[in-house]
Amino acid sequence: MPGPSPGLCRALFGLWAALGLGFLGLSAVAQEPFWADLQPRVALVERGGSLWLNCSTNCPRPERGGLETSLRRNGTQRGLRWLARQLVDIREPETQPVCFFRCARRTLQARGLIRTFQRPDRVELVPLPAWQPVGENFTLSCRVPGAGPRGSLTLTLLRGAQELIRRSFAGEPPRARGAVLTATVLARREDHGANFSCRAELDLRPHGLGLFENSSAPRQLRTFALSPDRPSLAAPRLLEVGSERPVSCALDELFPASEAWVYLALGDQRLSPDITFEGDALMATATATASAEQEGASQLVCNVTLGGESRETRENVTIYSFPSPVLTLSEPTIPEGKVVTVTCSAGARVLVTLDGIPAVVPGQSTQLQLNATEDDDRRSFFCDATLEVDGETLSKNKSAELRVLYAPRLDDSDCPRSWTWPEGPEQTLRCEARGNPAPSVHCARPDSGAVLALGLLGPVTRAVAGTYRCTAANVQGQAVKDVTLTVEYAPALDSVGCPEHITWLEGTEVSLSCVAHGVPPPSVSCVRSGEARVLEGLLHVVREHAGTYRCEATNARGSAAKNVAVTVEYGPSFEELSCPSNWTWVEGSGQLFSCEGDGKPEPSVECIGSEGTSEGMLLPLAPPDPSPRVPRISSELVPGIYVCNATNRHGSVVKTVAVSTESPPQMDESTCPSHQTWLEGTEAAALACAARGRPSPQVRCSREGVPRPQQLRVSREDAGTYRCLATNTHGTDARTVTVGVEYRPVVAELAASPPGGVRPGGNFTLTCRAEAWPPAQISWRAPPGAPNIGLSSNNSTLSVAGAMGSHGGEYECAATNAHGRHARRITVRVAGPWLWVAVGGAAGGAALLAAGAGLAFYVQSTACKKGEYNVQEAESSGEAVCLNGAGGGAGGSTAAAEGGTEAAGTAEAQAGGEVFAIQLTSA
Repeated sequence: MPGPSPGLCRALFGLWAALGLGFLGLSAVAQEPFWADLQPRVALVERGGSLWLNCSTNCPRPERGGLETSLRRNGTQRGLRWLARQLVDIREPETQPVCFFRCARRTLQARGLIRTFQRPDRVELVPLPAWQPVGENFTLSCRVPGAGPRGSLTLTLLRGAQELIRRSFAGEPPRARGAVLTATVLARREDHGANFSCRAELDLRPHGLGLFENSSAPRQLRTFALSPDRPSLAAPRLLEVGSERPVSCALDELFPASEAWVYLALGDQRLSPDITFEGDALMATATATASAEQEGASQLVCNVTLGGESRETRENVTIYSFPSPVLTLSEPTIPEGKVVTVTCSAGARVLVTLDGIPAVVPGQSTQLQLNATEDDDRRSFFCDATLEVDGETLSKNKSAELRVLYAPRLDDSDCPRSWTWPEGPEQTLRCEARGNPAPSVHCARPDSGAVLALGLLGPVTRAVAGTYRCTAANVQGQAVKDVTLTVEYAPALDSVGCPEHITWLEGTEVSLSCVAHGVPPPSVSCVRSGEARVLEGLLHVVREHAGTYRCEATNARGSAAKNVAVTVEYGPSFEELSCPSNWTWVEGSGQLFSCEGDGKPEPSVECIGSEGTSEGMLLPLAPPDPSPRVPRISSELVPGIYVCNATNRHGSVVKTVAVSTESPPQMDESTCPSHQTWLEGTEAAALACAARGRPSPQVRCSREGVPRPQQLRVSREDAGTYRCLATNTHGTDARTVTVGVEYRPVVAELAASPPGGVRPGGNFTLTCRAEAWPPAQISWRAPPGAPNIGLSSNNSTLSVAGAMGSHGGEYECAATNAHGRHARRITVRVAGPWLWVAVGGAAGGAALLAAGAGLAFYVQSTACKKGEYNVQEAESSGEAVCLNGAGGGAGGSTAAAEGGTEAAGTAEAQAGGEVFAIQLTSA
């Protein structure tokens, strides 16, 4: 047996909860009244579903109880104070079950309410009309049978996704089921092809359930609009048997035009139209062909159908038969002078006319006879036939051409006796003859047999000019004619009749003439450029006749012009400007002497020395047209007197020329050294710079950047770069000179560190700075017997570590270069703070003085007699050099300095013996 359903479990849980609350209530309040309860009190169940009802009481010991309902039951469960029962297949729209218990002689009751709902499983849209006219109303009807309750139902009519109408059935009785929604809609053009549908919504969300929706199948609406007018039918009123004629049928205000159906027929013959659409218009075209069986009256029908409605038009068409007339010639081709017969005929009921002459009655033929002449050749005859059909006269015609054979004729209009053409443009040479058959024409020169090309397009040349004999021939005979062809052309001036260059000799008599070629013969005239007078007759030639002349030849076909250059030749001569009598050659310029003689043709010139050192020497000459490859004079030119000779084919002439030489300025290291040295304090002087050249150059020197001030003595500010410029009439030369200023040494600074003296065992340093050029050498003189003295690499600093009393005294710094010596002195004091140190120091000092005196004596008596002495110090690893010329001095209480200057190579002597200095240099 299956277990209890979830609904039963919920009902039992509610019953137990109620019983528990009842027990609690009994214990708390003894006088509480008894009741009966039914759960759920109100229920909404889908039609055909099931439901568990729980009936309970708080009566401690009910006598009996039950559940009254008309619905089917499936199972019951009981307890002391409760009853649970399942109701199945619930179909009634609404029912009220009753729960009751008997307690203490009272009946306790509880009523419930059960309602059913049905989903909108069926949504039906009533079918739409097959075609709906535009502008008329149609009905949309939607049915939803059985769905409910109706009060929770909403129906919506849709056009595509657009809502047309929406209705809610709220407020309907709870027992009401099913619904119908009807609407009237106006059909529009845009509704054509639209889908209409119905949507049903059952909203049970207020009852704790969901929203149930369903829609009907869409139904498509087809709308149409058909004009009340009949189609427009275009057709011929008459139609000949066997002929094809176009027919057309048109109708406007159709919608949708593409859905229209067209029927087009001629009598019983259905046509196959070609249908085209343009907007709401329709056009059906077809070709109608009538057969002999259809001869007589017939009808052309056009029917247009759309949306079940039709529009029709009929037109009457008469079908007839009309054969073409027959035109015959007894002989289509006949010789001149013979007779020809022309006949025109047609069918019954047809009236024929031959060249304007009608037949007597319809159906009868007509004839024409004539004697053939040349004028009848290619004559056309016309046969006209007329037929009356349905009150309209129809006509047909036919033509024929007669050919007459005759001998050739050469007329002046077709073959002129004289032809005159211009040369150049293409022409078609024609000489045509009349005749039948068409004659052949042949034109040739009687003398040479040259043939003239007839009927061909080609350029006209002078070679075709002349007289030709033209012959035309066919089977009927021939004709002969002489033709003269003249070719005209513009004048031409060639080099034979009119040369481009003419040479005249000064002093002779000549005339300028040019011969031109042309047809008709041209006239020729010559004028000088820039003048208007025409040259005529003989001329006495002078140089002024040289120049350009314009010769022009003219005839009816045009003109030709040519420039003629006239050259007048003459013997040589010299002019001072082109060949000067005096010439100066500048050395190094490479310049050549220019000596040109005047003459035509241009004379050759040669200059040869005539006396002195230049005798027999050839003077190089500059060519008339200088170029980059012109030779230049690379060596010395010998001055002197030269004789120049100018020669051409008309004579020669001589001239004497005096040649001299000069040169531009030149400076080098020998005349202007690039490096010069001055000594400060000497008298100021100019730079030692000179230049070579002819005439003698002038030399000026100036300082670059800053001008040199005017002063009597040389100072250090005079050092710098100078630019010297040498100038004469042939050019300039420049040279850069660097000036250095040297000066004697000066000890600019001598200082001690620390400056206030030093205690025994302390350190001190002496610094010496000197100014000199060239740079000075530094040397020191220390107190006798002062040990452990260290010097820097350039001797500018003297240092002592661990000072002793022997280090106290006077120190001298001396600076020496090639221009002198300068020295300064400074005193260093070494003192202690206690008396016994002073006493001990005095005793030690005495001993050190004795030792120092002995050492000084030893040094003086041995090594210093050579001028130097080397001592190896353990601490500094340096050399000690004894220098001559140092003097000593007395000490002071504080550090002090003094100095003096002496010339290089001298010694400073003091009372009391020689003085020495120790110089330390790096090992």
